[in-house]
Amino acid sequence: MARWLERIGRTAGRAACLAACAVAWSLGPARAGDEPGRFDFWVLSLSWSPSYCEAQGDQRRDQQCARPFAFVVHGLWPQYERGYPRNCPDNAGRLPDRLIRDQLDIFPAFGLVIHEWRSHGTCSGLTPADYFKATRKAFDRIIVPADYQAPREPLMVDVKAVEEAFLAANKELDRNEIAISCDDRRLREVQICFSKDLSQFRACPEVDRKACRRDRVYMPAIRAR
Repeated sequence: MARWLERIGRTAGRAACLAACAVAWSLGPARAGDEPGRFDFWVLSLSWSPSYCEAQGDQRRDQQCARPFAFVVHGLWPQYERGYPRNCPDNAGRLPDRLIRDQLDIFPAFGLVIHEWRSHGTCSGLTPADYFKATRKAFDRIIVPADYQAPREPLMVDVKAVEEAFLAANKELDRNEIAISCDDRRLREVQICFSKDLSQFRACPEVDRKACRRDRVYMPAIRAR
């Protein structure tokens, strides 16, 4: 069983890395010499799973794409005001399988959990367990608007309308604290910025500057069970 999970983890991890690289441009360049725990704020990135599967995951037969996911956690990312830390020194060793499995209700793949810890969690200054607790805390703060929780039909959506729907569902959130990312035709992610202690949302001008500039984008429907 453990070998099977590791095999899935390696396959999904490669896909997760490619998915992460596809949107990393939106958050500014990584910087060398980063020190764990030294950053300015967090970005919670929620990925529209059907867009990932249509664009990349189906080609790799990603396990994520066999499940009816809608918005899922891509990651909780430490950020600088300009740029972001990445792949910081890691003394935690191998993540326990149980810790990884405990995240699979909000992350879509075993390998993505591993990838996010290595790439971003190592820069948080937290233990793996505390980093994933922080991720869940941020995720639990966000209410996904009803129209985007489980659409069974594909949608053409106005990007500003999606942002407005998130603002309406999350009354404490301001428009300079959220950004929508897209590729050439699909909505890919909703990125929400938090203070370093996760107590409140906060403005993130660099993230917002790199947000989707299309008027309308496509949201593939969630997969059938």
